[in-house]
Amino acid sequence: MFGTVDTYRKVIALTGPLLPVISFFARLPVAMSQFGSVLLVVQTSGSLATAGIVGGSLSAGQVVCGPLLGRLADRHGQRPVVLAAAAVNALATGALVAGALAGLDTVPLAAIGAVTGASIPLIGPLARTRSVALAHRAGADESVIGAVHSLEGTLDEVSFVFGPALVGLAVLVAHPAVALAGAAVLVVAFGSAYALHPTASVTAGSPAPTGAAKAGRPRHPGIVHAVRGSLALQGAMFGACQAGIASLTDRLGAPGQAGIVYAAMGVVSAVVGLALGALPARFGLRLRWRTATGAALLLSAPLLFVDSLWSLYAVVTVLGAAYAPHLITAFALTERAVAHDRLAESMAFAASSLVAGQAAALAVSGRLAEWYGPAGAFAVAVGAAALCLVLALLARVPAARTHPAAAGGGATAVTAAMPAAVSAAPRESYAGR
Repeated sequence: MFGTVDTYRKVIALTGPLLPVISFFARLPVAMSQFGSVLLVVQTSGSLATAGIVGGSLSAGQVVCGPLLGRLADRHGQRPVVLAAAAVNALATGALVAGALAGLDTVPLAAIGAVTGASIPLIGPLARTRSVALAHRAGADESVIGAVHSLEGTLDEVSFVFGPALVGLAVLVAHPAVALAGAAVLVVAFGSAYALHPTASVTAGSPAPTGAAKAGRPRHPGIVHAVRGSLALQGAMFGACQAGIASLTDRLGAPGQAGIVYAAMGVVSAVVGLALGALPARFGLRLRWRTATGAALLLSAPLLFVDSLWSLYAVVTVLGAAYAPHLITAFALTERAVAHDRLAESMAFAASSLVAGQAAALAVSGRLAEWYGPAGAFAVAVGAAALCLVLALLARVPAARTHPAAAGGGATAVTAAMPAAVSAAPRESYAGR
Protein backbone atom coordinates (compact mmCIF):
# COMPACT_ATOMS: atom_id res chain seq x y z
CA MET A 1 0.00 0.00 0.00
CA PHE A 2 2.71 2.45 1.03
CA GLY A 3 4.74 1.49 -2.02
CA THR A 4 1.78 2.33 -4.26
CA VAL A 5 1.26 5.69 -2.60
CA ASP A 6 4.96 6.44 -2.98
CA THR A 7 4.82 5.54 -6.69
CA TYR A 8 1.90 7.89 -7.31
CA ARG A 9 3.71 10.56 -5.30
CA LYS A 10 6.55 10.26 -7.81
CA VAL A 11 4.08 10.71 -10.67
CA ILE A 12 2.64 13.86 -9.11
CA ALA A 13 6.17 15.14 -8.52
CA LEU A 14 6.78 14.81 -12.26
CA THR A 15 3.58 16.51 -13.41
CA GLY A 16 2.87 18.85 -10.52
CA PRO A 17 -0.42 18.64 -8.59
CA LEU A 18 -2.30 21.00 -10.91
CA LEU A 19 -1.81 19.21 -14.23
CA PRO A 20 -3.94 16.12 -13.40
CA VAL A 21 -6.71 18.39 -12.09
CA ILE A 22 -6.60 20.63 -15.15
CA SER A 23 -6.49 17.69 -17.54
CA PHE A 24 -9.44 16.06 -15.78
CA PHE A 25 -11.69 19.09 -16.26
CA ALA A 26 -10.40 19.46 -19.82
CA ARG A 27 -11.53 15.87 -20.53
CA LEU A 28 -15.11 16.45 -19.39
CA PRO A 29 -16.28 18.10 -22.65
CA VAL A 30 -15.38 14.89 -24.53
CA ALA A 31 -17.69 12.93 -22.24
CA MET A 32 -20.42 15.58 -22.35
CA SER A 33 -20.57 16.45 -26.06
CA GLN A 34 -22.12 13.37 -27.63
CA PHE A 35 -24.63 12.65 -24.86
CA GLY A 36 -25.53 16.32 -24.59
CA SER A 37 -25.92 16.76 -28.35
CA VAL A 38 -28.29 13.79 -28.59
CA LEU A 39 -30.46 15.07 -25.74
CA LEU A 40 -30.46 18.59 -27.17
CA VAL A 41 -31.56 17.50 -30.65
CA VAL A 42 -34.19 15.13 -29.27
CA GLN A 43 -35.71 17.94 -27.22
CA THR A 44 -35.57 20.60 -29.91
CA SER A 45 -36.56 18.48 -32.92
CA GLY A 46 -38.58 15.71 -31.31
CA SER A 47 -36.80 13.21 -33.57
CA LEU A 48 -34.68 10.42 -32.14
CA ALA A 49 -33.50 9.59 -35.67
CA THR A 50 -32.20 13.13 -36.20
CA ALA A 51 -30.51 13.05 -32.80
CA GLY A 52 -28.83 9.77 -33.69
CA ILE A 53 -27.53 11.18 -36.97
CA VAL A 54 -26.12 14.28 -35.27
CA GLY A 55 -24.55 12.23 -32.47
CA GLY A 56 -23.11 9.81 -35.03
CA SER A 57 -21.66 12.68 -37.06
CA LEU A 58 -20.01 14.05 -33.93
CA SER A 59 -18.44 10.67 -33.21
CA ALA A 60 -17.36 10.28 -36.83
CA GLY A 61 -15.64 13.66 -36.75
CA GLN A 62 -13.71 12.66 -33.64
CA VAL A 63 -12.74 9.27 -35.05
CA VAL A 64 -11.49 10.66 -38.36
CA CYS A 65 -9.75 13.80 -37.13
CA GLY A 66 -8.51 12.63 -33.72
CA PRO A 67 -5.36 10.99 -35.12
CA LEU A 68 -4.78 14.07 -37.30
CA LEU A 69 -4.79 16.30 -34.22
CA GLY A 70 -2.37 13.88 -32.60
CA ARG A 71 -0.06 14.05 -35.61
CA LEU A 72 -0.17 17.84 -35.54
CA ALA A 73 0.73 17.74 -31.84
CA ASP A 74 3.69 15.47 -32.61
CA ARG A 75 4.90 17.89 -35.29
CA HIS A 76 4.11 21.31 -33.85
CA GLY A 77 3.75 20.66 -30.13
CA GLN A 78 0.70 20.28 -27.93
CA ARG A 79 0.39 23.94 -26.96
CA PRO A 80 -0.63 25.50 -30.32
CA VAL A 81 -2.69 22.48 -31.36
CA VAL A 82 -4.75 22.34 -28.15
CA LEU A 83 -5.26 26.10 -28.06
CA ALA A 84 -6.54 26.13 -31.65
CA ALA A 85 -8.71 23.02 -31.21
CA ALA A 86 -10.25 24.34 -27.98
CA ALA A 87 -11.20 27.62 -29.64
CA VAL A 88 -12.72 25.92 -32.70
CA ASN A 89 -14.54 23.37 -30.56
CA ALA A 90 -16.10 26.03 -28.34
CA LEU A 91 -17.34 27.92 -31.40
CA ALA A 92 -18.66 24.74 -33.03
CA THR A 93 -20.43 23.69 -29.84
CA GLY A 94 -22.04 27.12 -29.61
CA ALA A 95 -23.12 26.84 -33.25
CA LEU A 96 -24.62 23.41 -32.58
CA VAL A 97 -26.65 24.79 -29.67
CA ALA A 98 -27.80 27.80 -31.71
CA GLY A 99 -28.66 25.64 -34.71
CA ALA A 100 -30.67 23.16 -32.66
CA LEU A 101 -32.59 25.91 -30.88
CA ALA A 102 -33.26 27.58 -34.24
CA GLY A 103 -34.64 24.35 -35.68
CA LEU A 104 -32.05 23.73 -38.40
CA ASP A 105 -32.59 20.75 -40.67
CA THR A 106 -30.82 17.45 -40.12
CA VAL A 107 -28.06 17.91 -42.72
CA PRO A 108 -26.69 21.26 -41.47
CA LEU A 109 -26.98 20.11 -37.87
CA ALA A 110 -25.05 16.94 -38.71
CA ALA A 111 -22.38 19.02 -40.46
CA ILE A 112 -21.96 21.22 -37.39
CA GLY A 113 -21.85 18.08 -35.24
CA ALA A 114 -19.05 16.68 -37.39
CA VAL A 115 -17.00 19.86 -36.92
CA THR A 116 -17.68 19.74 -33.20
CA GLY A 117 -16.38 16.18 -32.99
CA ALA A 118 -13.42 16.85 -35.26
CA SER A 119 -12.22 19.74 -33.11
CA ILE A 120 -12.49 18.07 -29.69
CA PRO A 121 -9.05 18.40 -28.05
CA LEU A 122 -8.04 14.85 -27.22
CA ILE A 123 -6.75 15.71 -23.77
CA GLY A 124 -6.69 12.09 -22.57
CA PRO A 125 -4.25 10.80 -25.21
CA LEU A 126 -2.23 14.02 -25.14
CA ALA A 127 -1.98 13.97 -21.34
CA ARG A 128 -0.68 10.40 -21.48
CA THR A 129 1.92 11.47 -24.02
CA ARG A 130 3.01 14.43 -21.94
CA SER A 131 3.20 12.50 -18.66
CA VAL A 132 5.19 9.70 -20.28
CA ALA A 133 7.59 12.27 -21.75
CA LEU A 134 8.05 13.79 -18.30
CA ALA A 135 8.74 10.35 -16.84
CA HIS A 136 11.30 9.50 -19.51
CA ARG A 137 13.04 12.83 -19.15
CA ALA A 138 13.40 12.24 -15.41
CA GLY A 139 14.76 8.73 -16.01
CA ALA A 140 11.81 7.13 -14.21
CA ASP A 141 11.61 3.36 -14.07
CA GLU A 142 8.84 1.19 -15.53
CA SER A 143 6.86 1.14 -12.26
CA VAL A 144 6.44 4.92 -12.42
CA ILE A 145 5.55 4.82 -16.13
CA GLY A 146 3.00 2.11 -15.31
CA ALA A 147 1.55 4.35 -12.59
CA VAL A 148 1.31 7.17 -15.14
CA HIS A 149 -0.88 4.98 -17.34
CA SER A 150 -2.97 3.90 -14.34
CA LEU A 151 -3.54 7.49 -13.23
CA GLU A 152 -4.40 8.69 -16.72
CA GLY A 153 -6.75 5.74 -17.23
CA THR A 154 -8.48 6.50 -13.94
CA LEU A 155 -8.93 10.15 -14.90
CA ASP A 156 -10.50 9.03 -18.18
CA GLU A 157 -12.88 6.66 -16.40
CA VAL A 158 -13.95 9.24 -13.83
CA SER A 159 -14.50 11.86 -16.53
CA PHE A 160 -16.80 9.49 -18.40
CA VAL A 161 -18.80 9.00 -15.22
CA PHE A 162 -19.06 12.67 -14.26
CA GLY A 163 -19.49 14.03 -17.80
CA PRO A 164 -22.85 12.36 -18.54
CA ALA A 165 -23.89 12.96 -14.93
CA LEU A 166 -23.34 16.70 -15.40
CA VAL A 167 -25.37 16.58 -18.60
CA GLY A 168 -28.18 14.76 -16.82
CA LEU A 169 -28.16 17.29 -13.99
CA ALA A 170 -28.30 20.20 -16.42
CA VAL A 171 -31.24 18.61 -18.22
CA LEU A 172 -33.10 18.09 -14.94
CA VAL A 173 -32.68 21.65 -13.68
CA ALA A 174 -32.62 23.56 -16.96
CA HIS A 175 -32.12 22.43 -20.58
CA PRO A 176 -29.67 20.32 -22.63
CA ALA A 177 -28.40 23.57 -24.18
CA VAL A 178 -27.04 24.51 -20.76
CA ALA A 179 -25.02 21.29 -20.65
CA LEU A 180 -23.40 21.95 -24.03
CA ALA A 181 -22.78 25.58 -23.15
CA GLY A 182 -21.02 24.34 -20.03
CA ALA A 183 -18.92 21.98 -22.16
CA ALA A 184 -17.88 24.92 -24.36
CA VAL A 185 -16.81 26.92 -21.30
CA LEU A 186 -14.86 23.97 -19.90
CA VAL A 187 -13.02 23.32 -23.15
CA VAL A 188 -11.94 26.95 -23.46
CA ALA A 189 -10.97 27.40 -19.82
CA PHE A 190 -9.32 24.09 -18.98
CA GLY A 191 -8.20 23.16 -22.49
CA SER A 192 -6.31 26.44 -22.64
CA ALA A 193 -4.96 25.96 -19.11
CA TYR A 194 -3.69 22.50 -20.11
CA ALA A 195 -2.04 23.91 -23.23
CA LEU A 196 -0.36 26.73 -21.31
CA HIS A 197 0.85 24.63 -18.37
CA PRO A 198 4.68 24.71 -18.10
CA THR A 199 4.91 20.96 -18.75
CA ALA A 200 3.95 21.61 -22.39
CA SER A 201 7.65 22.25 -22.99
CA VAL A 202 8.31 18.48 -23.05
CA THR A 203 5.93 18.08 -26.00
CA ALA A 204 7.25 20.92 -28.15
CA GLY A 205 7.04 18.80 -31.29
CA SER A 206 9.59 17.53 -33.80
CA PRO A 207 9.81 18.34 -37.51
CA ALA A 208 8.18 16.00 -39.99
CA PRO A 209 10.66 13.67 -41.72
CA THR A 210 11.35 14.36 -45.37
CA GLY A 211 13.00 12.54 -48.24
CA ALA A 212 15.09 9.54 -47.25
CA ALA A 213 14.28 9.97 -43.57
CA LYS A 214 10.56 9.66 -44.29
CA ALA A 215 11.07 6.68 -46.57
CA GLY A 216 13.19 4.98 -43.94
CA ARG A 217 10.70 5.34 -41.09
CA PRO A 218 9.77 1.92 -39.73
CA ARG A 219 6.18 0.81 -39.80
CA HIS A 220 4.34 0.24 -36.57
CA PRO A 221 4.84 -3.31 -35.26
CA GLY A 222 1.90 -5.68 -35.42
CA ILE A 223 1.12 -5.27 -31.72
CA VAL A 224 0.03 -1.67 -32.34
CA HIS A 225 -2.66 -2.77 -34.81
CA ALA A 226 -3.73 -5.63 -32.54
CA VAL A 227 -4.17 -3.21 -29.66
CA ARG A 228 -6.23 -0.86 -31.82
CA GLY A 229 -8.47 -3.78 -32.72
CA SER A 230 -8.75 -4.73 -29.07
CA LEU A 231 -9.72 -1.17 -28.14
CA ALA A 232 -12.36 -1.09 -30.88
CA LEU A 233 -13.80 -4.27 -29.41
CA GLN A 234 -13.66 -2.71 -25.95
CA GLY A 235 -15.63 0.21 -27.35
CA ALA A 236 -18.11 -2.29 -28.79
CA MET A 237 -18.56 -3.69 -25.29
CA PHE A 238 -19.27 -0.18 -24.00
CA GLY A 239 -21.82 0.53 -26.72
CA ALA A 240 -23.55 -2.84 -26.36
CA CYS A 241 -23.73 -2.48 -22.58
CA GLN A 242 -25.25 0.98 -22.95
CA ALA A 243 -27.93 -0.34 -25.30
CA GLY A 244 -28.61 -3.43 -23.17
CA ILE A 245 -28.81 -1.46 -19.93
CA ALA A 246 -31.16 1.09 -21.49
CA SER A 247 -33.35 -1.68 -22.91
CA LEU A 248 -33.60 -3.69 -19.68
CA THR A 249 -34.23 -0.72 -17.39
CA ASP A 250 -36.94 0.49 -19.78
CA ARG A 251 -38.51 -2.98 -19.81
CA LEU A 252 -38.46 -3.02 -16.00
CA GLY A 253 -40.17 0.38 -15.85
CA ALA A 254 -37.13 2.15 -14.41
CA PRO A 255 -35.47 3.96 -17.35
CA GLY A 256 -34.00 6.54 -14.99
CA GLN A 257 -31.79 3.84 -13.48
CA ALA A 258 -29.84 3.31 -16.71
CA GLY A 259 -27.40 6.16 -16.12
CA ILE A 260 -26.86 5.15 -12.50
CA VAL A 261 -26.10 1.54 -13.45
CA TYR A 262 -23.58 2.65 -16.06
CA ALA A 263 -22.03 5.11 -13.62
CA ALA A 264 -21.60 2.35 -11.03
CA MET A 265 -19.66 0.34 -13.57
CA GLY A 266 -17.47 3.36 -14.28
CA VAL A 267 -16.74 3.99 -10.61
CA VAL A 268 -15.60 0.41 -10.02
CA SER A 269 -13.52 0.53 -13.18
CA ALA A 270 -11.81 3.73 -12.01
CA VAL A 271 -11.03 2.31 -8.56
CA VAL A 272 -9.55 -0.88 -10.00
CA GLY A 273 -7.57 1.13 -12.53
CA LEU A 274 -5.99 3.20 -9.79
CA ALA A 275 -5.16 0.05 -7.84
CA LEU A 276 -3.43 -1.39 -10.91
CA GLY A 277 -0.40 0.70 -10.03
CA ALA A 278 0.19 -1.68 -7.10
CA LEU A 279 0.92 -4.65 -9.36
CA PRO A 280 4.58 -5.67 -9.24
CA ALA A 281 6.71 -5.53 -12.38
CA ARG A 282 6.68 -9.32 -12.79
CA PHE A 283 3.09 -9.02 -14.01
CA GLY A 284 4.08 -7.95 -17.51
CA LEU A 285 1.87 -6.30 -20.10
CA ARG A 286 1.21 -9.53 -21.98
CA LEU A 287 -0.06 -11.24 -18.82
CA ARG A 288 -2.12 -8.18 -17.88
CA TRP A 289 -3.68 -8.01 -21.34
CA ARG A 290 -4.66 -11.65 -21.33
CA THR A 291 -5.93 -11.53 -17.77
CA ALA A 292 -8.02 -8.41 -18.39
CA THR A 293 -9.60 -9.75 -21.57
CA GLY A 294 -10.22 -13.15 -19.99
CA ALA A 295 -11.89 -11.45 -17.03
CA ALA A 296 -14.01 -9.33 -19.38
CA LEU A 297 -15.33 -12.47 -21.09
CA LEU A 298 -15.94 -14.30 -17.83
CA LEU A 299 -17.66 -11.37 -16.14
CA SER A 300 -19.74 -10.31 -19.16
CA ALA A 301 -21.28 -13.75 -19.80
CA PRO A 302 -23.85 -13.37 -16.96
CA LEU A 303 -25.27 -10.34 -18.79
CA LEU A 304 -27.10 -12.80 -21.04
CA PHE A 305 -29.20 -13.96 -18.10
CA VAL A 306 -29.97 -10.82 -16.07
CA ASP A 307 -33.68 -10.16 -15.70
CA SER A 308 -34.00 -7.82 -12.73
CA LEU A 309 -32.66 -4.46 -11.68
CA TRP A 310 -30.64 -5.84 -8.79
CA SER A 311 -29.03 -8.57 -10.86
CA LEU A 312 -28.21 -5.94 -13.51
CA TYR A 313 -26.53 -3.77 -10.89
CA ALA A 314 -24.54 -6.70 -9.54
CA VAL A 315 -23.31 -8.01 -12.90
CA VAL A 316 -22.54 -4.65 -14.50
CA THR A 317 -20.77 -3.28 -11.43
CA VAL A 318 -18.50 -6.33 -11.18
CA LEU A 319 -17.87 -6.20 -14.94
CA GLY A 320 -16.42 -2.71 -14.49
CA ALA A 321 -13.44 -4.30 -12.72
CA ALA A 322 -12.22 -5.71 -16.06
CA TYR A 323 -12.52 -2.55 -18.13
CA ALA A 324 -9.87 -0.19 -16.73
CA PRO A 325 -7.11 -2.86 -16.61
CA HIS A 326 -7.68 -3.56 -20.29
CA LEU A 327 -7.70 0.10 -21.30
CA ILE A 328 -4.64 0.95 -19.22
CA THR A 329 -2.72 -2.04 -20.57
CA ALA A 330 -3.69 -1.24 -24.16
CA PHE A 331 -2.39 2.32 -23.93
CA ALA A 332 0.74 1.11 -22.16
CA LEU A 333 1.38 -1.38 -24.98
CA THR A 334 0.94 1.43 -27.50
CA GLU A 335 3.41 3.64 -25.63
CA ARG A 336 5.94 0.81 -25.48
CA ALA A 337 5.70 -0.07 -29.17
CA VAL A 338 5.77 3.27 -31.00
CA ALA A 339 8.50 5.87 -31.45
CA HIS A 340 8.30 8.99 -29.31
CA ASP A 341 7.79 11.29 -32.30
CA ARG A 342 4.61 9.42 -33.25
CA LEU A 343 3.25 8.88 -29.76
CA ALA A 344 0.51 11.53 -29.66
CA GLU A 345 -0.83 10.38 -33.03
CA SER A 346 -0.76 6.74 -31.92
CA MET A 347 -2.47 7.51 -28.60
CA ALA A 348 -5.13 9.50 -30.44
CA PHE A 349 -5.60 6.66 -32.93
CA ALA A 350 -6.07 4.25 -30.03
CA ALA A 351 -8.67 6.51 -28.43
CA SER A 352 -10.45 6.94 -31.77
CA SER A 353 -10.60 3.16 -32.16
CA LEU A 354 -12.43 2.99 -28.86
CA VAL A 355 -14.94 5.65 -29.94
CA ALA A 356 -15.48 4.01 -33.33
CA GLY A 357 -16.20 0.63 -31.77
CA GLN A 358 -18.60 2.16 -29.29
CA ALA A 359 -20.54 4.11 -31.91
CA ALA A 360 -20.84 1.14 -34.28
CA ALA A 361 -21.90 -1.28 -31.56
CA LEU A 362 -24.42 1.15 -30.10
CA ALA A 363 -26.17 1.39 -33.46
CA VAL A 364 -26.16 -2.38 -34.06
CA SER A 365 -26.96 -3.49 -30.52
CA GLY A 366 -29.75 -0.93 -30.21
CA ARG A 367 -31.51 -2.58 -33.15
CA LEU A 368 -30.84 -6.05 -31.72
CA ALA A 369 -32.34 -4.96 -28.41
CA GLU A 370 -35.51 -3.92 -30.25
CA TRP A 371 -35.74 -7.30 -31.96
CA TYR A 372 -34.57 -9.71 -29.28
CA GLY A 373 -34.67 -7.77 -26.04
CA PRO A 374 -31.74 -6.81 -23.78
CA ALA A 375 -30.03 -10.17 -24.30
CA GLY A 376 -29.60 -9.31 -27.98
CA ALA A 377 -27.55 -6.25 -27.10
CA PHE A 378 -25.63 -7.99 -24.34
CA ALA A 379 -24.72 -10.79 -26.75
CA VAL A 380 -22.73 -8.20 -28.75
CA ALA A 381 -20.80 -7.31 -25.59
CA VAL A 382 -20.01 -10.95 -24.84
CA GLY A 383 -18.97 -11.60 -28.44
CA ALA A 384 -16.69 -8.57 -28.43
CA ALA A 385 -15.12 -9.74 -25.16
CA ALA A 386 -14.45 -13.16 -26.69
CA LEU A 387 -12.73 -11.59 -29.71
CA CYS A 388 -10.67 -9.38 -27.38
CA LEU A 389 -9.38 -12.48 -25.62
CA VAL A 390 -8.56 -14.16 -28.94
CA LEU A 391 -6.53 -11.11 -29.99
CA ALA A 392 -4.68 -11.04 -26.68
CA LEU A 393 -3.82 -14.74 -26.98
CA LEU A 394 -2.68 -14.57 -30.59
CA ALA A 395 -0.86 -11.23 -30.71
CA ARG A 396 2.89 -11.24 -30.25
CA VAL A 397 3.75 -8.88 -27.41
CA PRO A 398 7.37 -7.60 -27.38
CA ALA A 399 9.22 -8.35 -24.17
CA ALA A 400 10.82 -4.89 -24.23
CA ARG A 401 10.40 -1.52 -25.91
CA THR A 402 10.63 -1.71 -29.68
CA HIS A 403 11.48 1.92 -30.52
CA PRO A 404 14.95 3.43 -30.33
CA ALA A 405 13.87 6.25 -28.01
CA ALA A 406 13.74 3.83 -25.10
CA ALA A 407 16.82 1.79 -25.94
CA GLY A 408 18.47 0.68 -22.78
CA GLY A 409 15.58 1.89 -20.71
CA GLY A 410 17.52 4.87 -19.43
CA ALA A 411 16.99 8.58 -19.54
CA THR A 412 19.98 9.25 -21.78
CA ALA A 413 18.62 7.46 -24.82
CA VAL A 414 15.21 8.99 -24.41
CA THR A 415 16.48 12.50 -23.92
CA ALA A 416 18.84 12.21 -26.87
CA ALA A 417 15.93 11.35 -29.13
CA MET A 418 13.73 14.19 -27.90
CA PRO A 419 13.43 17.56 -29.61
CA ALA A 420 16.20 20.01 -28.78
CA ALA A 421 13.83 22.26 -26.87
CA VAL A 422 13.00 19.36 -24.58
CA SER A 423 16.41 17.80 -24.12
CA ALA A 424 17.91 21.17 -23.31
CA ALA A 425 15.34 21.90 -20.61
CA PRO A 426 16.35 21.34 -17.01
CA ARG A 427 14.94 18.33 -15.23
CA GLU A 428 12.87 20.45 -12.94
CA SER A 429 9.97 19.34 -10.78
CA TYR A 430 6.51 20.74 -11.39
CA ALA A 431 5.34 19.97 -7.88
CA GLY A 432 4.52 23.59 -7.18
CA ARG A 433 2.55 24.25 -10.37
